[in-house]
Amino acid sequence: MSIADNAKQVYEGLREKLEAKYQDQYVAIEPESKSYFLGASFIEAAMAAKNEFPDRKSFVLRIGHEAAFHIGASTS
Repeated sequence: MSIADNAKQVYEGLREKLEAKYQDQYVAIEPESKSYFLGASFIEAAMAAKNEFPDRKSFVLRIGHEAAFHIGASTS
């Protein structure tokens, strides 16, 4: 499995806890250790993971959303 797939699997186990308290924030998940790092911004969460695990890749998700970023304008 990819890093993203593994991280999303870890997120599923954390979903209820994270979405109850940290909706709209970001979480970086290092899937090998199953460690996660919260941040108000994408870069804050990503850097927290990088500082803890400089030689490992992490995956960042926006809590309560399908994607970390939404690109483009909405149509109405």
